[in-house]
Amino acid sequence: MKYRESGMPAQDYWETLFDVPLILDRFGFGAATADIAELGCGYGTFTVPLARRIRGTVHAFDIDPAMIAHTRRRAAEAGLANIRVSVRDVATEGYGLPDGACDACLLFNILHGEAPVAMLQTAARVVRSGGFVAVIHWRDDIATPRGPSAAIRPSPEQILAWVETTGGLAAAEPSFLLPPWHYGVKLRRIGNLSSRSKPGLGGKSAP
Repeated sequence: MKYRESGMPAQDYWETLFDVPLILDRFGFGAATADIAELGCGYGTFTVPLARRIRGTVHAFDIDPAMIAHTRRRAAEAGLANIRVSVRDVATEGYGLPDGACDACLLFNILHGEAPVAMLQTAARVVRSGGFVAVIHWRDDIATPRGPSAAIRPSPEQILAWVETTGGLAAAEPSFLLPPWHYGVKLRRIGNLSSRSKPGLGGKSAP
């Protein structure tokens, strides 16, 4: 399932909109980090820099075969062997990785999708206890050059409200700004996942 308002501009423009080193630093990705799952890798904007930092493998997923081919080519050009890219509809099929297989999961600019609670729960399942789900999104308190419409753009408070229903995640720290256009939320994997909201069911944001 392709998430609503998820179109991509040209790569050169897209990659001016993020301070990638700042974002990866702020979440604490480094040499001690093992495997990571990434939902919606796009052009590999974060995939390739992340793979350079960590000791594990980046499992990158996208529903668009063209994006997967692009990220695979970028990884090869960078000489990186620790990137695994897959065309996969994570919304309906999950990540195809064992539960608790990863140190972290990336949900970057994606929680405006139709079922954010399910997205969070699926991400939590793939992360080990004590690991984390890294979320960034376009700020909702300022005008931004890209991003979904205001009606479906989640605030940090909305994301934390969704997290309350998962039963398996908790805020690791207060939300933080990621200039120029984003904010971040770091969610720690805790306990068991709630059965109140299953992947693919409910948890929908406002239309």
